[in-house]
Amino acid sequence: MGAEASGSFELTAFEPGETEEHEGAAFGRVSIAKTFTGGLSGRSEVRMLSVAGPSGGPASYVAVEHVTGELDGRKGSFVLQHAAWDTTGVTIRVVPGTGTGELAGITGSFSLSVDGSGAHTYVLAYELG
Repeated sequence: MGAEASGSFELTAFEPGETEEHEGAAFGRVSIAKTFTGGLSGRSEVRMLSVAGPSGGPASYVAVEHVTGELDGRKGSFVLQHAAWDTTGVTIRVVPGTGTGELAGITGSFSLSVDGSGAHTYVLAYELG
């Protein structure tokens, strides 16, 4: 049976990198740092690649996120992989084989939401193998 951890997180750094303009699309890079509280407490570093359409609005992004901290009392790290298409769907999964320490063997999925005030919350559904 799986477990679930929930809580909130804050973006502590958002550092845009270079942008490449192409016909019909703009490619961007950004580095992000986060701090988590709740069932997952710790920090993460994110490397994101994105593309914006001609209107300037987001079209899609992919990212990898290295999370280090404590998950329901177990210390270690793991990597999340993000894939998003416009605003219709985001998939975030734990990359199998990336768990370290007491989080070795972790698998699962991660969901996030941002409310009207800008507060970020998460739910991590996971299993430890």
